[in-house]
Amino acid sequence: MKKNRRRVHLSIFITCAVIVLGCAQVTDSAQLIQGDSNSSTAAADLIITGGAIITMDTMLESPDAIAVRDGEILAVGSTEEIEALRGDHTESLELQGRTILPGFIDAHSHFSMAVNAMGWANLSAVPVGNVKDIADIIGELQAQAQTNKLAPGDWLIGYGYDQDTLDEGRHVTRDDIDTIFPNNPVIIIHVSFHGAVLNSKAFEAIDYDADTPTPDGGLIVRREGGSEPLGLIMETAWFPAVAAIPSVSPKQRADNIKLAQAFYASNGITTAQDGITHYREFLDYKAAAKRGDFYLDLAVLGSYAEIPQFAQEKASYAHYNGGLKLAGIKIVGDGSPQGKTAFFTKPYLTQSPSGESDWRGEPIVGPAEMDALIASVYGAGLRAFVHANADAEVDILLNSHKKYAALAGEDSRTVIIHSQFIRQDQLEDFARYGMVPAFFSNHAYYWGDVHVENLGEERAFFLSPMKSAAKLGIHFTNHSDYMVTPLDPLFTVWTAVNRLSRTGRVIGPDERISPRQALKAITLDAAWQYGEENSKGSISPGKLADLVILDGNPLTIDPVAIKNIQIMATYKKGKLVYSAPTAAP
Repeated sequence: MKKNRRRVHLSIFITCAVIVLGCAQVTDSAQLIQGDSNSSTAAADLIITGGAIITMDTMLESPDAIAVRDGEILAVGSTEEIEALRGDHTESLELQGRTILPGFIDAHSHFSMAVNAMGWANLSAVPVGNVKDIADIIGELQAQAQTNKLAPGDWLIGYGYDQDTLDEGRHVTRDDIDTIFPNNPVIIIHVSFHGAVLNSKAFEAIDYDADTPTPDGGLIVRREGGSEPLGLIMETAWFPAVAAIPSVSPKQRADNIKLAQAFYASNGITTAQDGITHYREFLDYKAAAKRGDFYLDLAVLGSYAEIPQFAQEKASYAHYNGGLKLAGIKIVGDGSPQGKTAFFTKPYLTQSPSGESDWRGEPIVGPAEMDALIASVYGAGLRAFVHANADAEVDILLNSHKKYAALAGEDSRTVIIHSQFIRQDQLEDFARYGMVPAFFSNHAYYWGDVHVENLGEERAFFLSPMKSAAKLGIHFTNHSDYMVTPLDPLFTVWTAVNRLSRTGRVIGPDERISPRQALKAITLDAAWQYGEENSKGSISPGKLADLVILDGNPLTIDPVAIKNIQIMATYKKGKLVYSAPTAAP
């Protein structure tokens, strides 16, 4: 059984940081031996042998050994060939039957949430948390309040809230929270991170009352028979609440940037993403890069509300600078399917969160604004990463891209984040324009049953259509959208291969892919998404020695057991940055 790796308690950051600091000399996951053979000007710094090597390079399949020099792969081949590269100071890494792969590349998550969310309550359902009902939510909030030494007026934040998993079968309301926390603003963030339930003090803090109009692209659930906000707000209506959440101190943010990297490294990730970065956060990352605090690579997506500021940073951060890269601009086009705010061409089969029938969701970014944003991003020489969950919003993006494709050049690699409920004709457009769907197969497990109820089998079964994309030769990726689902890359492999829901139903059997294809989505094709396929994504000579060691082989194990594979060690540019605390030599 997987030892709670998917139970996202933020205290793991501290544990991981201690592990990282203790990894400089010895690795528990493999034996490190000082070499004493003949020296050579081309000698390897490190030779790796003794286990399965999954290179993800079709020209270098099933080698026996790897040589590393100066943070790069020097050679891959037979034991005899690699041993010829041994010098007086070459070290040896014995895998002891374990499996080594390219380091995992995070196609989409929110690194900043790991930085900011210390002190938040985990309100997730099993297996991520322990919440079954509203009483459990209150209990978790009370426990976190005690941990935080909450004083009157202090904010209390929870994350992972999912009404579909509650025994009561309804949303939490402000009244449920006010009873226990009458003197504190409380926000419980929906698992989609596209909305939240607020209590009365939180509504007061953002000046929401019965007279507050619902903004375009937003949703405010009101009391039945009245207009007072009941608790749930989503999309653009939720933005003021996001802005009101208190920031951690500069010193704590600097510390948390290190802790967050340790957490990512413990999941085998060597390149992380911050899925939307506000400029003030980017300045913090710049300062960390200048201090030399980044030992992983961090690709950030600048907020679409601050394009001019990020355009000024392009010259310095188009490539990694101190471990920091501006990968592009994030545009949030629509909402979430589990929150029933994603924008479809056909209605949901169930009512909207506020009780409307024939509900299709609404765009956050409509056609005119999308045109302006795409023209601005492409015109600034930046790449667009567009959040679009459902087909109506994807239509809006595709229409804008077709208008302004010339501004982006011949190889724009525009990324459509999530691309969950799209059509075959849209996939064909992705292939035609070289676009990258960043799929999200974890939805099959966490909300597959909910999607069948809300959308019907035909649409639900075409969720993240990876097999169809592969047939068209599309470079697609897969991700966790952390903190929406746990970071765990091997779980994303498991969901892509098996597509099992919480109840054991296969959500779209025709869209299941092979373990090798699923690994490619988080290695070689993830590197392609960032335009880094020449330096990352496979164990190939000349590429970075970004590596992850596993205690099982995803290509040979029973596919249903892939999610139980453990990360034993992570190497960035040939240096150990994580070692499993329970690993034995």
